[in-house]
Amino acid sequence: MSESTANKMTEEEIASIRKDFDFFDRDQNGQIELSEFIDLLTILSPKTKASHVEEGFNLIDENGDGYIDFEEFLHWWQECWWEY
Repeated sequence: MSESTANKMTEEEIASIRKDFDFFDRDQNGQIELSEFIDLLTILSPKTKASHVEEGFNLIDENGDGYIDFEEFLHWWQECWWEY
């Protein structure tokens, strides 16, 4: 997690976001896959256009490994999830 993100959040806030991450990480492998991200957006933002889902996933996956790890999720959750 970036230093600036870490400095803005309490341990309780990070723990709460971790619970959300773990809920959407259905296979509990520590990463959110595209199919899990689709489930996430279906719940959080049902009006999201299908064409934006994969594009959004790729933007959140900052290191390009095909998964959203907790640090990437945390950054997205804090900065811009509501834009979807």
